[in-house]
Amino acid sequence: MARLRSATATSAGGIVVRLEGGRPSLVAGLRRREGDRHGGTWTLPKGTPNPGETVEETAIREVEEETGLRVAIVAPLPSIEYTFVQAGTRIHKTVHYFLMLPLGGDLARHDREFERVRWVHFEDARSLLTFDTERSLVETAAANLGALGIPAAPGGVPSPLTGEAGA
Repeated sequence: MARLRSATATSAGGIVVRLEGGRPSLVAGLRRREGDRHGGTWTLPKGTPNPGETVEETAIREVEEETGLRVAIVAPLPSIEYTFVQAGTRIHKTVHYFLMLPLGGDLARHDREFERVRWVHFEDARSLLTFDTERSLVETAAANLGALGIPAAPGGVPSPLTGEAGA
């Protein structure tokens, strides 16, 4: 039995947050791959660095491309690590995430990597997102929203996040 080759990979992305009806929401996208028998995966926006990019630059660019929103980083979040096998190679991947705010743009302008992009309330993300690691990351982000002046639940402290992205 042949041994698998090993490699590492890095990506960066973000959890984009806004208030919607006084409740914090985040952006998730539906990604479908050829041969996917499960109807696709709901996931957070992320992607691979271009040569010379920092993880912060990658996160902003990838989130903007995949969601159609212009964004700004407000805080780092924990990284996610996982391993998968592709084309005979075991790949250990690290994804660096950041908490972000929308500055403008429009979800309708997302790129083709996502079939659909939508806002989802934090409390609904657990049932929507496909991967446990991302669900846990969203819970971590939700626990830290208060420190940024963003209410984690209805009736919380006032926040500067209001209205629709691009409004």
